[in-house]
Amino acid sequence: MASDKTLNSKNLAGLGAERLAELLLELTAGDAAAKRRLRLELASRSGGADVALEVRKRLATIGKSRSFVDWQKVRVLAADLDMQREAILKHIAPTRPAEAFELLWRLLELAPSIYERCDDSSGTIGGIMTEALNDAELSPWRRNRIQATWRTGFSVPLTPMIMVNLMV
Repeated sequence: MASDKTLNSKNLAGLGAERLAELLLELTAGDAAAKRRLRLELASRSGGADVALEVRKRLATIGKSRSFVDWQKVRVLAADLDMQREAILKHIAPTRPAEAFELLWRLLELAPSIYERCDDSSGTIGGIMTEALNDAELSPWRRNRIQATWRTGFSVPLTPMIMVNLMV
């Protein structure tokens, strides 16, 4: 039997919602990624539309960024991208599949600019982008074409016709 001091769900639930909320705020002070995660969870309480808005804002911010991401911060960027990808799948896709697809596509459109401003020799960013491609359930031919555009730096613009063709 686990002691009362063991970190597990049951013991933490015993602290009560108010104390846990206080601890979360204290632990996330100064941690932007943790705060973004909490905002996504709060937004999920009112449905996929609010989560979609949060994801859309974050993807826009990442897309506007032009600063170089050194090798030490690539994992942080990768974790952020993966958090957005997971939020799309977990909170948006079940109730708003078309919007989830569009957000996954926006995430994929970021690949060329992200590769331009970071060294992904570890393949961390590439792995997340590949997961996003798989999540979008594109055919292998379309996946290969998109990955080829990443290597050449040519961006694939999202148009209604492309969306229709990709969904078929």
